[in-house]
Amino acid sequence: MFKKRQKGKTKPLGKNYWRLWVAHAVSNLGDGISQVAYPWLASAVTRSPLLIASVAVASRLPWLVFTLPAGVITDRFDRRKIIIAMDITRAFLALLVAVAVTFEVDNLPALDTVGSGIDLATNWFLYTVLIVTALLFGCAEVLRDNSAQTFLPEVVEADQLESANGKLWSVEFVTNSFVGPPLGSFLIGIFVFLPFYFDTATFFVSAALIATLATIARPVKPQAEKKALNFRAEIKEGFTWLWKHELLRPMAIILGCLNGLGAITAATFILFAQEILDTSVFIFAILGTAGAIGGTVGGILGPKISAKLGSGPSLYLTLLSAPVITLIIGLTSSWQLFWALTAIGTCFAVLWNVITVSLRQSIIPSHLLGRVNSVYRFFAWGSLPIGTLIGGALVDLVQLTGDREFALRLPYLLVTVAGLLLFFFAAPRLTTAKIESARKAAN
Repeated sequence: MFKKRQKGKTKPLGKNYWRLWVAHAVSNLGDGISQVAYPWLASAVTRSPLLIASVAVASRLPWLVFTLPAGVITDRFDRRKIIIAMDITRAFLALLVAVAVTFEVDNLPALDTVGSGIDLATNWFLYTVLIVTALLFGCAEVLRDNSAQTFLPEVVEADQLESANGKLWSVEFVTNSFVGPPLGSFLIGIFVFLPFYFDTATFFVSAALIATLATIARPVKPQAEKKALNFRAEIKEGFTWLWKHELLRPMAIILGCLNGLGAITAATFILFAQEILDTSVFIFAILGTAGAIGGTVGGILGPKISAKLGSGPSLYLTLLSAPVITLIIGLTSSWQLFWALTAIGTCFAVLWNVITVSLRQSIIPSHLLGRVNSVYRFFAWGSLPIGTLIGGALVDLVQLTGDREFALRLPYLLVTVAGLLLFFFAAPRLTTAKIESARKAAN
């Protein structure tokens, strides 16, 4: 069991953690800028729901096909060096997009006019650049994120994980959703290519900050050092461990369903925002700040809510709030209401993460953490490209009836029904008793 600290005696998180925190903040600032820049650029390159969704599919496909090998790499090699290498890789990919947009800037429409119903021919050069870089970005993100999440237990102690994770998610939502999107809309208003150069710089800065972290020793089984690298055998070891776990197996599947449903509505969200919510580039950026507010509140209050209500009821809140919020969004045309609902939904989503990520970090053996975490994410995130493709194809098919507005709203209505069914399936499998039992068994 975790040792209880006396009130007022909590050990500081340490300078290595705060360097990691700053790197996380800088990297997510770039991500927040790109949240406005990339979707708006894609909508200026093509107006096809399926083609726009395909860009998101390309970025999320690695979560389905590369997650398991990434777990083996994470457990085999220095996680700090992996994070640095992936940040540098993403920097060069962002630079490639920036240069491509710079050369094609005269062939792009004014970005504030793309949602007004104008007919645009697809710019196949820029679309190809977006597809290719999205796929490579996704591969780098899978390896980087898995390494970063499994690296945290090497930076802080086990009983500090919820606090450390909460602070990371808080700053992530502040920079990613509060500061980044408005800054992105400002930069894109000056020059359409400017956000992509800024994104490049943030990745380089993040890599430099991670490089300053002191090397932290982590326990490794002696025999693991002697065995030759065998992806199949090592993936199987991580897969078997998770599949036999009575709590993590259903938790991963439930999260996969939850994320897949969210991806269905997110697939064509840029079109929904432009045509249904009637947003400009600036208003679209404002919508992103909702995640910052909700995420910050969730990151700060998440551990307290979990302690007050219990882990099980806290997870129920996320599962039940999702379909209710989705239904209201699907029926509204108000971006202000969308903003409020997104803030609430993000708060619950972070509450889920505070509980489940900290749980995984504390109960999975260190030498298996990378692989088991990657298997978990395979189930939890591998549904994203599938849901995104379904969402884009659904809107593309239904709009053939001639009612584009109904086509853009329909995914929200269908996801509402599926979300309610998921809640009734998940509730008896994610109880506080089962979560505490898993913690006790691990300790």
